Amino acid sequence: RGRWVQIAAVAVVLVFGLYYPVGMLIAHKVDDNLDYQTPAGETVAGSRAVAMAAALIDREVNRNGWVANDPFFMPGSMLDNMPNYQLGMIHALGRFAFQMVDQIGRTRGSSQTDRDLQEAAGLLQYSGTKWIFDFSTSLLPTAKSEDQYRKARAALLSYNQRLTQGQAVFERRGDNLQATLERIALDIGSASAAIDRRITEGSSLWIDTESDDVFYSVKGQLYAYYMVLRELRQDYANVIRDRELGGTWDQMLASFAAGAGLK
Repeated sequence: RGRWVQIAAVAVVLVFGLYYPVGMLIAHKVDDNLDYQTPAGETVAGSRAVAMAAALIDREVNRNGWVANDPFFMPGSMLDNMPNYQLGMIHALGRFAFQMVDQIGRTRGSSQTDRDLQEAAGLLQYSGTKWIFDFSTSLLPTAKSEDQYRKARAALLSYNQRLTQGQAVFERRGDNLQATLERIALDIGSASAAIDRRITEGSSLWIDTESDDVFYSVKGQLYAYYMVLRELRQDYANVIRDRELGGTWDQMLASFAAGAGLK
């Protein structure tokens, strides 16, 4: 019995001393590469911003690995910076997808909504913390977060493909772009309020375990918006040139880049 107790003690030390720490080091990746480009073959002749949104989903879900819904027995469940960063990115991409549905992807906001954009926008609202089982709602298996996001990516790529074939709408008018920028500004304002609230509420704590969560969530939002806005500059190149907005747009991108690059 004494030997088995020793073996069990060694096993516990290995699990908590190696499995989780080493696994966390392997899983952890806050990918804030501001020079990231869409993979070759995905930009086609459609929207560069939509292609970038699809590429970011693919990178975080399929290549970096989605960790926000990792169960307790996986090392990723012990992380908090990377999950909040990924959740912030998906939040921003979901907002952009809604703007595609309501403004850019339909003729003057009065035509029928695009089916692919509608599906992508809905799927990107799915909770990022859902694993195979969610016992708080049901004992039966449920759809995992990354599965829903993969479907959203497929819908975005389908829209872009139909756009190249003249079967989808991408309105390149100034008022559509203005409405999209206004909604992004509102979302950034909400993020700013969350930062202010955390500074006020967390300032008296000896140990603050939530400020880094807010930081990385906002960082993820800023990064995703930066990448989308960088590509929207190309999608709306004529509008930006005709209205002499190039310098202002570059200043805006520089501000987003500064926030997205913070450590």
